[in-house]
Amino acid sequence: MSLRHPLRSLLPLALALSAAPLAFAQQAPTTPPPVAPQSAPQPAPSTAPATQPTDKKPAETKPADTKPDTKPGTPPADDTGADDTDTPPQPVPPARAPAAKAKPSKDGDGVDSKVPIEEIRRYVAVYNAVKQAYVEPVDDAKLMHAAIRGLLLDLDPHSVYLDKVAAEDFDEQSRGNYDGIGVELQRQPDGTLKVISPIDDTPATRAGIKAGDLIIAIDGKPFKVDEGDSSSTLRGAPGSKVVLTIVREGRDKPFDLTVARETIRVTSVKSRMLEPGYAYLRISAFQADTAADFETQLEKLKTQSGGKLRGMVMDLRSNPGGLLTSAVQIADDLLDSGKIVSTRGRIAISDAEFSATPGDRLDGAPLVVLVDAGSASASEVLAGALRDNGRARVVGSRTFGKGSVQTVLPLDNGDSVKLTTARYYTPSGKSIQALGIVPDVVLRAPKAPDADGRPSYTEATLPGHLHGDEEDTPGTNAGEVLEGDAPIASALAELKKPAGAKTPTAVSKAATPGASKR
Repeated sequence: MSLRHPLRSLLPLALALSAAPLAFAQQAPTTPPPVAPQSAPQPAPSTAPATQPTDKKPAETKPADTKPDTKPGTPPADDTGADDTDTPPQPVPPARAPAAKAKPSKDGDGVDSKVPIEEIRRYVAVYNAVKQAYVEPVDDAKLMHAAIRGLLLDLDPHSVYLDKVAAEDFDEQSRGNYDGIGVELQRQPDGTLKVISPIDDTPATRAGIKAGDLIIAIDGKPFKVDEGDSSSTLRGAPGSKVVLTIVREGRDKPFDLTVARETIRVTSVKSRMLEPGYAYLRISAFQADTAADFETQLEKLKTQSGGKLRGMVMDLRSNPGGLLTSAVQIADDLLDSGKIVSTRGRIAISDAEFSATPGDRLDGAPLVVLVDAGSASASEVLAGALRDNGRARVVGSRTFGKGSVQTVLPLDNGDSVKLTTARYYTPSGKSIQALGIVPDVVLRAPKAPDADGRPSYTEATLPGHLHGDEEDTPGTNAGEVLEGDAPIASALAELKKPAGAKTPTAVSKAATPGASKR
């Protein structure tokens, strides 16, 4: 999940370069970008947005920032090649936040945070050597961009430099309306693109792209390690076509898929009645309007059921995340009290805690949350909040395990830096980084990998990922992608069990229709 606001306390780190007595220092900005300070994500505010639909008492509150003009994101959506996720600058209303604790002048490891001049001199020496002796002339801008990308490349898979075009695309796709193929991607160190999930009802889904696929070439052109945003060519005019070369687990050789681009208008919430009294609600991503759409769809379901539901299956399968505050809003809609999520980083502005306010829009009806290996980031926040507060049982497969928060730092030239600044923690105080949410009831797809194996579709297998506290715990190997309607039937069966019934520990095998189709 990503947050979009300038971290003013980080700017002096970059600006220190302008004071360094180096040959290239004169090109560095001498003043910070003219951006107004904004706050980090905060707990529920003391007032609700006037336009937000609500059936709670006027005095009761909702989390802030649920319907911004634009959405902070998740691992990069569609064609950004970044990750969750995910978004554009937006102000955050004042909230019930404790006063920020003072931080020491040194970083969390006791290391002075000043720029190391000797290391900078070494960089300049290499820079000059390349400029003077490389076999072909190298453009200054190209060389500097490569250096900046390299600065972020070895941090973790979700920290990335976005040039102006990529940053604009990033903002655009976060609003759920853009030209592309409709797929959430994670760029790999070798430049290839891992599919986090195809977005519902888009060309990617219709072409047969699956979560876990690895795109190794676009229009026959392989990727290069240092080319930056390797997914930009997935964008294009509606009606134009692009050929993707894909490596898929279970297939011996790479194969091509032709996908027609179109204008992607993502409807993030869909619902229907499964049978009298029992509802199904699908959330495919967390966008700016997702929380409001959730409330609208929930009221519609309640009306169809005569004013009250007997239970609901919430489907978060292959939901790659998105706007954190939308997930928090939905959790608040279903909780009367309790913590929802907290974030902790090395600087005070990265620390925040979200809590629920009174009022349960589902009126206490039983709730089951359906997840799989494609459920990441904000969807893991929602599942963890509902499970830890005893509000819902989680059914499906272990989730992706993206437990980090990215902050998008806009630069004064239109580029942006998406930097991992915090980890998030479920109400129980646990980090799911590189572990994920382990369901109460586990479902298996047909021809599931051996239980002792470690499939590649998980945060823990991404090169350079942040180490998780429990990622090596026995019995918590990666989950699977669960497709089709069979997992919904299993979730409904779990939903109908009497309150207090013992949750089974045995694995439920879901004969997922279409799971083996190519």
